[in-house]
This record gives sequence, C-alpha cells and structure tokens, in this order.
Amino acid sequence: MTLLQQPHDHLAIYLRNHEAAGRAGRDLFRRAASSQRRRPWGDVLAEIRDEVREDLVSLRAVLRAQEVPPDPFLGVALQIGERVGRLKPNGSLVRRSALSDLIEVEGLIVAVRAKANGWRSLLAADLDARAGMPDLAALLARAELQATRLEEVHRRVAVQVLRRSGDYTVAGGADPSTT
Repeated sequence: MTLLQQPHDHLAIYLRNHEAAGRAGRDLFRRAASSQRRRPWGDVLAEIRDEVREDLVSLRAVLRAQEVPPDPFLGVALQIGERVGRLKPNGSLVRRSALSDLIEVEGLIVAVRAKANGWRSLLAADLDARAGMPDLAALLARAELQATRLEEVHRRVAVQVLRRSGDYTVAGGADPSTT
C-alpha cells in the first residue's frame, strides 16, 4: 500500500505533518543560528538548533514505533516554503536587514510552540505508554524550555532592532555582527 493509498488514520496524518514541519523547522533553526552566530544571542540559537535536530530524531522514533512512514513530498514542500520565506521584504535589498533577525526569531518561537503542542497532543493520547516511544514528557519539557529561552532572545532582538530605529548596535556602540 502506498502513502497515498493508506486509509485515513488521524494519528498517521498528524505524525507525518509534524515530521514534515520538523524538517522545515530544523532548516529554519540552522539558517537563523548561522546568520545570527555573531550576535550576543547566537550561542543560545546554536544550542537550540542542536536540540531541535535531536527532537526531530525523537519524532522519527515515534513514527517508527507507530509504523508510520514520513511523507517525503510534504517534507520537501514545507522545506521549499521555508526557503521562499527568506524572500520577505525587510527594508533592505542589498544586505541583510536587522529586521530579519527579529522576524526569524519570531518564526523560531512559532515552530517551537507547534512542536510543544505536538508532544502535548501525543501525551494526551497516551502514546507515551506504548513500546518503543521516546520520553514524550521530557520532550515537551524541553520544548517549553526552548520557548522560554527564545522569548528572552526575542526580547533582546526586539530591543536591538526596534529601539534604535536602524542603528543596529549593542551596548557600548559595537556592531553586533562583530561581537
């Protein structure tokens, strides 16, 4: 039976959707951590990027435990969507705008909250009690901690980007791309 011929199994569809979104989220974290690596919050983004990669591995373990294959087409479509999202207007055509940092961090927060809701839903369905499942409660706790850390990064980025109205410097006058 092919992916398109499978009966409508809500759990399978849900898991495939989250796995595909997880791939796009992984790519978004990779890009944001790379583009903001020299910012004061760059280390936090790099740490969460690594955790997001691990979380995707855990989600794939859930799919295997439930005997649900990933949806390769949906994953590719969402990854393309993530890349197209880079074309957003940000006030600068030639170089990266400081506003891009803020918009990226907001996207990261949305991605982590969706992931947390996915773990929460799987816990509510008692999937954690099934054999071969990763620790869903621990994954949920980690996602919530990631969201908290990202909210702090968001606050810092918003202060840097919006308070200075184009003068994108950190305290002391240094350019954040050099710190």
